[in-house]
Amino acid sequence: MFKHILVPTDGSALSESAVSRAVTFARASGARITFFYAQPDFPMPIYGEGALIDPTTPEQFAKSAAAEAQSILAKAKAIADADGVVAATDTVVNEVPYQAVIDAADRHGCDLIFMASHGRRGIAGFLLGSETQKVLTHSKTPVLVYR
Repeated sequence: MFKHILVPTDGSALSESAVSRAVTFARASGARITFFYAQPDFPMPIYGEGALIDPTTPEQFAKSAAAEAQSILAKAKAIADADGVVAATDTVVNEVPYQAVIDAADRHGCDLIFMASHGRRGIAGFLLGSETQKVLTHSKTPVLVYR
């Protein structure tokens, strides 16, 4: 049986549904959860004809991304708390979300990654979201994909 589950979330509808299912799964198996959010890095502006200049500074972007991460993670943790499942949260800034998920699973000693088939980026892969597909193909930790 699984003891510690990493649940990546991005706040999308499917991701929020996966959070609820992961909590139910964790409760049934007696596992604890670490909810994880990979914050985007500041996008480098592209200068050229017709380019729009983003007035956001890297500091403003980082502050906004951290606030979004805390909001999404607090919502997920509240679901676990309400169901009596022990849960923690974690977030890092990483421009490669799938690697951030794998690193978080390793860092926390998780024995399962429970994630949605796709999130905000839509279905970039044929059947699964590109980040989920990359986690599936690169992770040594078992992955349960919720559709």
